[in-house]
Amino acid sequence: MEDVLDVYERPDDSRRPLVCMDECPKQLIGEARTPLPAEPGQPERYDTEYVRNGTCNLFLFAAPLLGWRRVEVTEQRTRVDWAHQIKRLVDEDFPDADKVVLVMDNLNTHRPASLYEAFEPSEAKRIWDRLEIHHTPKHGSWLNMAEIEFSVLSRQGLSERVPDMASMRREVAAWVNQRNAEGGKIDWRFTTKDARINLKRLYPKLQH
Repeated sequence: MEDVLDVYERPDDSRRPLVCMDECPKQLIGEARTPLPAEPGQPERYDTEYVRNGTCNLFLFAAPLLGWRRVEVTEQRTRVDWAHQIKRLVDEDFPDADKVVLVMDNLNTHRPASLYEAFEPSEAKRIWDRLEIHHTPKHGSWLNMAEIEFSVLSRQGLSERVPDMASMRREVAAWVNQRNAEGGKIDWRFTTKDARINLKRLYPKLQH
């Protein structure tokens, strides 16, 4: 926990940008009946019944100090899917960085082995060497600022039913473009000092 919190206290460094990454499954839900349009004194009405159209996965990358984020909608979240997202992060999103300081959950797909599964060994090592990894602890995913971005996306961009992959990609892209244009940043204020006071119960008790 303190490792991640210390990373968040570093000043902005264009050579080592801070990026938080997370992924989230989303249901694709269609309407069983056509919604009734809004009328004077009556908002648009939706039927409680809906149609399940499967699921998709959202990979979200956010640079909280830069007011930047990218979200990719994929059909699944395999090791290879993650590996290709990481390659894009270092080669396209931050090609000039010495290293990308990446904060993410400690999932079994978030490993160098995933890169070796997707690319030749020399390419996998090249990509991994461009990263400085910091994993959030078990049961500590709330430390990942990407979760805050997912919360904003759910409220602003995905508050209504999305029936299919094409619609999901359109909705997500519109939200990303608008939020990036606004330059929305995250003002993280919880520090290591705060953790030692407010989360004292989580620390090991010394045996005297």
